[in-house]
Amino acid sequence: MDNPVASFAVHIPDVELEVEPIAPEQIVSGDPVVTGKVLWESPDGKQLRGIWQITPGVVTDTEANELFVVVSGRATIEIEGGSVLDVGPGDACVLREGDRTTWTVHETLRKAYHISL
Repeated sequence: MDNPVASFAVHIPDVELEVEPIAPEQIVSGDPVVTGKVLWESPDGKQLRGIWQITPGVVTDTEANELFVVVSGRATIEIEGGSVLDVGPGDACVLREGDRTTWTVHETLRKAYHISL
């Protein structure tokens, strides 16, 4: 039987994050820095909950099945062949697995997320 993590709370703006490298081919412009921290992962590794941050710049990505809430900062997310999403503090966003996106980060963006792999 799995040993579940106890319930917990964190103050998202204060959580110390670790640098996560960006592949050079993902950077369109600027010098964005990505940091993050996984707060919880399911025993099978298919569910992740955590905090992620990116500094200003433009990057591309291929998305996972994700729900996130922006805590601070602003970005425009262009989905290839689809919508343009402007997100800022208090906004919830759902991204589809496989969506190819371009993120234009206007102000350092910090979000809390849940990813299903």
